[in-house]
Amino acid sequence: MVSSSFAIHQPERAPKSPFSPAGEKVAARPNEGAYAARNLRKILALFVLFVALTASTAHAQRSYPMLMNLSPTAAQLGETSEHTVESRYSMFGANQVLVSGDGVTGEVVTPMELDKDGKEPALTEIKLKFTVAAEAMPGVRDFRIIGPTGPSTIGQIVITRDPVIVEDPKNDTQQTAQAVTVPSTLCGCVEKAEDVDFYRFVIQQPTSLTFHCLAMRLEDRIHDLQTHVDPLIAIRNAKTGSTLAAADNNFAADPFLSYSFEPGEYLLEVRDVRYQGNKYWNYAIEVSNRPFVSQVYPAVVSAGQTTSLQLVGQNFADAVPVEYPAPATLPNPNVESCTIDISLTATGNVLNPVPVVVTNLPVVVEPDGDNNTFASAIPVMLPGAISGRMEIESDIDCYAFDAKKDQQISVEVLARRNGSALDPIVRILNDKGVQLVENDDMRQWGRRTIQDSKIENWKVPADGRYTIEIRDVHLRGGAEFVYGLEVIQATPQFELVMDSDKSWLTPGSCAALFVRIVRLNGFTGEVQLQLDGLPEGVTATCGKILSDKATDGCIVLEAAADAKPIASNIRVTGTAVLIQDGQEPVTLTAVAQPMQEIYMPGGGRSHYPVSMHTVAVGQPSDIRDVKLSLSEITLKPGESVKVDVELLRADGFDKNVTLDVLYQHLSSIFANTLPAGVTIDAKNSQTLLTGTNSKGSLTLTAAKDATPIDRQQCCVMANVSINFVMKATYSSRPLIITVAAP
Repeated sequence: MVSSSFAIHQPERAPKSPFSPAGEKVAARPNEGAYAARNLRKILALFVLFVALTASTAHAQRSYPMLMNLSPTAAQLGETSEHTVESRYSMFGANQVLVSGDGVTGEVVTPMELDKDGKEPALTEIKLKFTVAAEAMPGVRDFRIIGPTGPSTIGQIVITRDPVIVEDPKNDTQQTAQAVTVPSTLCGCVEKAEDVDFYRFVIQQPTSLTFHCLAMRLEDRIHDLQTHVDPLIAIRNAKTGSTLAAADNNFAADPFLSYSFEPGEYLLEVRDVRYQGNKYWNYAIEVSNRPFVSQVYPAVVSAGQTTSLQLVGQNFADAVPVEYPAPATLPNPNVESCTIDISLTATGNVLNPVPVVVTNLPVVVEPDGDNNTFASAIPVMLPGAISGRMEIESDIDCYAFDAKKDQQISVEVLARRNGSALDPIVRILNDKGVQLVENDDMRQWGRRTIQDSKIENWKVPADGRYTIEIRDVHLRGGAEFVYGLEVIQATPQFELVMDSDKSWLTPGSCAALFVRIVRLNGFTGEVQLQLDGLPEGVTATCGKILSDKATDGCIVLEAAADAKPIASNIRVTGTAVLIQDGQEPVTLTAVAQPMQEIYMPGGGRSHYPVSMHTVAVGQPSDIRDVKLSLSEITLKPGESVKVDVELLRADGFDKNVTLDVLYQHLSSIFANTLPAGVTIDAKNSQTLLTGTNSKGSLTLTAAKDATPIDRQQCCVMANVSINFVMKATYSSRPLIITVAAP
């Protein structure tokens, strides 16, 4: 069983900063009234249907937990600490914690006991214990809990070097400021409107401290949090209350501050810039006397080589470069470059993680001197990678290359998604300096708009010399405006995205996992899906994404009838064979990116990338099986075939169920694995099963011009409303569809 949900909320204000740390526009959860109005109209149109679906309800369908809050939100290296996690929907029976990366483990410590009446309590708050190895890499980790209703949504925990201090709820005024020692990591919450938190600390000797706030960046993965915090921090003189320094938006909406202190007593003030509040607006402020690295330069290094990296950031005692030996191989053999987080050591300090691009392409580092116009452009070869920087305001960098008519070229900037301050815009000019093509913001995985730029599959109009021009869209510049630039011959490729990040099965049941393709540079081939890492007792039947314009494929998971409660993270890949005229066949492979579904004002559904897709076997649920009268069908053009569907309901479960082959929400289709030209004949299907009715049907029809297809894997889903804002989805075993030739 796969659970899915959607939320309906009133429009709320977005964070002040319009961008996430990876460059994604926070407006991915838009709150404009027009958007909410459009979705409200959709919701009203479906309301009558919803009433029919939920009119007869014996008991509520159980939901997976939606993690909303972890307090404290940080854990220290080399320590074991206890934390409280809050959720929407019960976490009763939670028995496992999964954490991304290495060196951090978690466990549930709250006893799972029935109440005095022998019933399960609705546990929306439990205790977790995290153990962090001393050598673990600091930074933000994804985590989730596992229980009888499968995997929860993703939560996040900050792994920090310094002792963690938890906010005293009485620190709302300067007079009641909480006394703390620094360096430390301060964990608190802007829990109500007009909440202002104060921390008092004493400086004994002249020193410089950095204040790194993680708050808004911890909320992108929260499944159902419609408004994000926009934090502001300030340093005040404790005696006079005067403001000495303040910071607002540095890393997306999160502030960063560096200040040189003289001996004395000081206050740190933390609040939302709009004086708003929410009990889920947690923050962690890392107060440190170590250097803080925001970027490295060059931002691109060659695989298998050692490169001297200049550190960009605050609180450095000197500017001595750090030697970095890059790995010799990349995780994905089909990509030329990848971004990895590294932790360097400088001036005797192990530094905070920072991203660097490792590439197999020849690397050119922008030399000193003028390259601000197409006439002074630096010559580069294709394919290649460039590492550069906008050193000063109004800086423009130009790189010239020679190309032949009809060559297809892709140019991609790696900057904002890797923490650079640069908001790039890139264009290609001809030998007279005339613009031929331009791009500002790009689409990532076909779903997310990010601030980096990409010119994809550009066809060279004639033999000659061309210039790539890159600048900041606002003509800003400085040490932190670093970038990588990848220039390659565009060849057919593809990316894969999973919807979503968790699969919940019960013994003897099935779950559908959908994978969507993003076709690049004219790739039209068929992709076979594979899956690794399944828990014991679970098997997978992997389908394919058809060729041409098809976008979706599915994998059907099945738990054995005697499967025990268990969970593991999986890895989904897709493989295709690329055959081009006069060339040897090439095997292409892509790893699918897990995406957690998130919900937007007005009931819309969006996604955010996360680090894991978890498959878990839980307790038997309300629908034990979805049985089909046919496991394979063959359709001739213009022909229809009826597939009978029978549900195995749990005793006493009489809630309404809808049947579908499409994975959809409101009027949006998120997965359609049917062959082109095959549709559901709604008039001749029985898709609404009311009350105790367990038998329905779906009639599939092939258009007269349907393209012949051999054995495409689909499945039938049974959807159960949990409430007005959520549904649970169960799956049949695979339904194989063949479209015969005329």
